[in-house]
Amino acid sequence: VRSLYPSEMIGQIHAAQRDMNIRVSHVVMMGMGEPLDNFDNAMRFLELVGDSDGLNLSLRNISLSTCGVVPRIYDLMDRHLQLTLSVSLHAPNNEMRSKVMPINRKYPIEELLAACREYTKRTSRRISFEYAMIKDVNDTDACSYELASLLKGMLCHVNLIPANEITESSHKRSTSERLERFISILNSRGINATVRRSLGSDIDASCGQLRSRHNRETSEKEGNK
Repeated sequence: VRSLYPSEMIGQIHAAQRDMNIRVSHVVMMGMGEPLDNFDNAMRFLELVGDSDGLNLSLRNISLSTCGVVPRIYDLMDRHLQLTLSVSLHAPNNEMRSKVMPINRKYPIEELLAACREYTKRTSRRISFEYAMIKDVNDTDACSYELASLLKGMLCHVNLIPANEITESSHKRSTSERLERFISILNSRGINATVRRSLGSDIDASCGQLRSRHNRETSEKEGNK
């Protein structure tokens, strides 16, 4: 396992354009791995795709996702790039987030949100907070009120994502009724929120499922040796 080089990232765009016979106009830097842990290569990629002699893509059409590597968020804001920063939040407090996002033990919510607020001030760009809705874990009314209080006054948008179920976990996705209730509370408190449609779950290809499938198949192969 290693980090991608800029040429390999660009190669993925070329492959998509070739295979689908389209011109790619939007790019998301997310999925497997942490883009900000591959900072230099990610920044070089952004330079190339945004260059008029390169792919000439608008950085406003590029989303970069992070689990919350706080020092690199400050490095990113120093570049004043007009991309969309997506932060995987998934919980409204440290106790809960540390259980679902181990990086929170290193960079707790207070530090993360301080960096996010500074990011919006320096770049004037709205941050997108990703929030996977897990039934009876982080989808309660109390969680929605706490989240609204946490994000109050910030230039942001919350993407609520029905959690993608995997066989190795007992976690289930929230019901549609709970999603709507959660959104209603956030909106009533002045927080812009929508439900993000999840694609690929029927073939275990949604976020969080590719790694699960790989780990399961690797374990099965090793067990059969």
